[in-house]
Amino acid sequence: MKYRLLSSNYKTIMIKLQTLILVGLSLTATHSQAQYNKLHIPDTMSGKTFNLVLKDTFTQFKTGQTTITAGVNSNFWGPTLIFNQGDTVHMNILNKLNDSTTVHWHGFHLPAVMDGGPHQVIPPNTVWRPYWKVQNDAATYWYHPHLHEMTQEQMTKGLGGLIIVRDAVESALALPRTYGIDDIPVVLTSRRYTASNQFVTRNSAYGDYIFTNGTTNAEFTIPKQVVRLRILDAEMERSYNLGFSDNRTFYIISSGGGLFDKPIAVTRLPIHVGERYEILVDCSNDAVGTTFDLNAFNSGQSQSFPGGEPGTGGEFGSLLNNKTFTTLHFTVGSATAKPITTIPTALRTNTYLTAADATVSRTINITNGNPGSGIPFDLDNKPFNLTTINHIVTTGTTEKWTVKNNNVFGHCFHIHDVQFKLVSRSTGAIGAYESGWKDNFFISKNESVSFVARFVDYADETHPFMYHCHFANHEDGGMMGQFVVTGTNGLNKALNQPFLFSVYPNPAKNNLKIALGQNIVAYYVTINNIVGKTVMMLPQPEIDQPIDISNLASGTYFLQVMDKNTQSVSTQKFIKE
Repeated sequence: MKYRLLSSNYKTIMIKLQTLILVGLSLTATHSQAQYNKLHIPDTMSGKTFNLVLKDTFTQFKTGQTTITAGVNSNFWGPTLIFNQGDTVHMNILNKLNDSTTVHWHGFHLPAVMDGGPHQVIPPNTVWRPYWKVQNDAATYWYHPHLHEMTQEQMTKGLGGLIIVRDAVESALALPRTYGIDDIPVVLTSRRYTASNQFVTRNSAYGDYIFTNGTTNAEFTIPKQVVRLRILDAEMERSYNLGFSDNRTFYIISSGGGLFDKPIAVTRLPIHVGERYEILVDCSNDAVGTTFDLNAFNSGQSQSFPGGEPGTGGEFGSLLNNKTFTTLHFTVGSATAKPITTIPTALRTNTYLTAADATVSRTINITNGNPGSGIPFDLDNKPFNLTTINHIVTTGTTEKWTVKNNNVFGHCFHIHDVQFKLVSRSTGAIGAYESGWKDNFFISKNESVSFVARFVDYADETHPFMYHCHFANHEDGGMMGQFVVTGTNGLNKALNQPFLFSVYPNPAKNNLKIALGQNIVAYYVTINNIVGKTVMMLPQPEIDQPIDISNLASGTYFLQVMDKNTQSVSTQKFIKE
């Protein structure tokens, strides 16, 4: 009798427990779906003049203490800039950070003095005004800080943004290009937190939580048509082996420097630090309400694959390591009014460089550095030095560079100034997905990779371009070199002879003009205040145009001009009303 009573009570308890479990699972499922956050779409800026403010910020990513971040015109990350090929774009960069910084225009062909590498340092509360003619083909590029030994920290906090270049060839194609609707930016990165919700900015290769456009657990309603994703790997070190959860085919139309000849059909796309790819995804046959994910199929990768390490803790560990994880959740919604519903069969006709075009060959060796000194990797056994020019390139030459990595670790090699064509990998054929114009590539351990580039113009014997590993921690540690592009076989020495020039009107209210003497060419103009602090920097200014000083406070200033030919510097005082 007691047994029957216990059995009856047991059954009742079990039924209640099963009910609670089912309710719990239902709530868990509902909560799981509620965990998705709407994908942030960065604002856009277009035209020929761009005003960017870099500032320290706070952002509420997690419950509890806010996270110290940084942004460009926003709390985290920056606006997407839209350029038209052939336009001359003027950038007004105001550094409101507590630290100095730089802004590098990643992938762009432009004068070295405008490049935004480690030499173009912008002090706090200073305006930097570079400008250049956009010669790059239509593609997705980006901008980010490049201050030596501070790149990882400043990028981790959130500084950076995308750049879209449009040209006549791309504009004539039937491609999705309604930004934020069927032309969607997808910036992939990850972060690790301290116990006080702050980002780990040092001694950490990988983050633990995926950020897509700065959004965690991101979702996006994708229209029922062909859509375009502009994907950037903005990580410190992690690579992504991208594909969709339903294993659907998608089409790569562009790499870092322009459109392919035709779309490339794939189900997986490896993307490494600094690389950009544009892909087309055909959702025209999906029912409204269909869901699928953009996944990183990172499980089972080799030890050389960044993020393939098995550990979860320490400098090279992560909760995401060696796993397949979701970067972006999609739900199919209604089509737009004028949808693109077909994948084009042709894009553009490229004339690629070949190894036979090269008249100069160079070899760059990835070396082990000196781990005891905190420099685990370097190039050609030479840690980076701001005053060392590693290579001199003559304008008008086509060169083949071979990068050799006899190392236990893979790296991402990036070169400034040029787009190049990969011509060989010692480990096998060049993948179709990386057969277009590029400015960086992944090199595995025990591998050699060769590329060919043409150095057409922008000779400058003073400011160099960089080449380096794009892993921010390796770059900060000295895995970087530099080259100048020059029309001669050597570098001119500064004569340091003063010269005369004048500024007017003086006093000035909003605009200031410079009158230079004969044979003087303004290479760099700097304005300092009465205590010697730099407040404005103008690389190779358009000397026939007035300098806008309307943002300066009233007072006494000193304007310095560096002559391009002799590197001599002269100074004139002026009054700002």
